[in-house]
Amino acid sequence: MELKGAIFTTAVLATLLCSPALAQKSPPAPASVALPPTMAPAPAPAPDYVDLAALLGVAGPFHTFLSYLQKTNVIETFQRQANKTKEGITIFVPKDSAFAALKKSTFSNLTSDQLKMLLMYHALPEFYSLAQFRNLSVLNPVNTFAGAPYTLNLTDDMGTISVKSMWSKPTISSSVYATDPVAIYSLNKVLLPMQIFTKDPPLAPAPAPAPESGASDLAPSPGGKAGAGKGKADSTSAGYGLGVGAVNCLLAAGGLMMFLW
Repeated sequence: MELKGAIFTTAVLATLLCSPALAQKSPPAPASVALPPTMAPAPAPAPDYVDLAALLGVAGPFHTFLSYLQKTNVIETFQRQANKTKEGITIFVPKDSAFAALKKSTFSNLTSDQLKMLLMYHALPEFYSLAQFRNLSVLNPVNTFAGAPYTLNLTDDMGTISVKSMWSKPTISSSVYATDPVAIYSLNKVLLPMQIFTKDPPLAPAPAPAPESGASDLAPSPGGKAGAGKGKADSTSAGYGLGVGAVNCLLAAGGLMMFLW
């Protein structure tokens, strides 16, 4: 009897434990949250490059130098170097008057390769401010953009910077633009390397002197002509007066003699 009661109790407990109402419910799975789409990073702004052709076109005047740069496409070589902000570029630009001081044949007789080398001889493949030239002069001779044989000697004499080539020693007359990575300095003469010019190029002939606007001292003035004419008229009048006086004297003497006779 006790055994049956134990079996019955066990069955009731098993039924209760297996009932769905009493079974422990598992927590519901969290609802998935929609994330906003990931935005692609904005591209970095393009660096501001210095337009060398535009700058040289409004400064100076540097029209002759700019014309040669564009004719030979050296302006593109300089522009690519200027866009390399790590190295930069330094350009020595002669004024138009510096080219005019030399005979036209000095440049017209050059080959296209010689003209390119002459233009690249006017640049250094690195940015240099005016303050850096003092230290740079210790490293003379300094290589130019044209390569090792085409070198320059730089000197700083109490702030006056000279750029010496074989046949010319111009000074920097002004700073046109000097912000890293581009430096442009104006020269009063053209740099003339011995690798291109075996002798000193001749200067342009001096212009003929303008004629003097004043009248020559030897030319008679209008007043002088009038004075001369007046003097001649006065002389004629004086002679005429003397003749009339002589005739009157003779007539008077003749009349007196007839009266006495």
